[in-house]
Amino acid sequence: MTHIHFRDPGRRRFLGFAALSTAAFDLGLFGRPVQAATPSGSRPAVASVLPAPRQIDAGPLSVGYVEMGPANGPVVMLLHGWPYDIHSFAEVAPMLAAGGYRVVVPYLRGYGTTLFRSAATPRNAQQAVLATDAIALMDALGIRKAIFAGFDWGARTADIVAALWPERCTGLVSVSGYLIGSQQANAAPLPPKAELSWWYQFYFATERGRQGYARNTKDFNRLIWQLASPQWHFDDTTYDRSARAFDNPDHVAVVIHNYRWRLGLADGERHYDALEKRLAAFPSITVPAITMEGDANGAPHPAPETYRGRFAGRYEHRLIRGGIGHNLPQEAPAAFADAVRAVVS
Repeated sequence: MTHIHFRDPGRRRFLGFAALSTAAFDLGLFGRPVQAATPSGSRPAVASVLPAPRQIDAGPLSVGYVEMGPANGPVVMLLHGWPYDIHSFAEVAPMLAAGGYRVVVPYLRGYGTTLFRSAATPRNAQQAVLATDAIALMDALGIRKAIFAGFDWGARTADIVAALWPERCTGLVSVSGYLIGSQQANAAPLPPKAELSWWYQFYFATERGRQGYARNTKDFNRLIWQLASPQWHFDDTTYDRSARAFDNPDHVAVVIHNYRWRLGLADGERHYDALEKRLAAFPSITVPAITMEGDANGAPHPAPETYRGRFAGRYEHRLIRGGIGHNLPQEAPAAFADAVRAVVS
């Protein structure tokens, strides 16, 4: 990603090349509507309404997942990111289920009740493997096609499924747009302010960073929540129910590998090389797609005008106002659910 927001904590404003995107959308860039959401900081905590996770063997994993809605409804796969969990969709999933969708919300590898079936399996988290996890889960559940919707790691995974397996994806909702990358592209240095926003990636590249993350996982991830969503005043209950997902025995190994792989500091698995080669060419996404961004996203993310050309099918971008940060589905659930409903309508 070459265009990134940078947050200055002392002034609570956003700098960097991607900051120009807000003004562009105020002027109606791409001719798309700008939506408003309930201000993130004023939303009360909502008790979890997700059912208990189920388990199913899918590829190398025993996947923990929540399922809601009618079994014969159109399928929606909701994918979370780091450092979050399935409770990012605690309000979105019931909204969609009530509308007749079959909603599947899995824990990613290294989170919650998703476990490796073999101790010998590499704790690999390169981008291609997360996408093949999603395909394996679909196969295990007997799902042929689904709408894919996610943010952070989940958005990247959804993008990859849409790009490489369009026959399995009926529509895409992706927070922060086109996030497919490559080790070669990630090797290029960014401007200093953009590099600063990736501080945790460089921390994880060190042994001290790995040890620090292992020792302080929950405090570290709470800090990330605060930096990525500076206007979302979540309470302890909201954070703690998601933080339990970080107790997964492989969580640290998976997170560290993901960020080290991006920088070329950790190897992937050779049988994913062909997929990574295709992703390194930045394939177009041809399925119907809606990309979204919160107006107060403090995490690194590309400017919308930089990825518009990657979407070759029906496409719309939505800027969600109201102090909405990185965890858009949890901070603006109604707007996220509306995008899922709209993407194939």
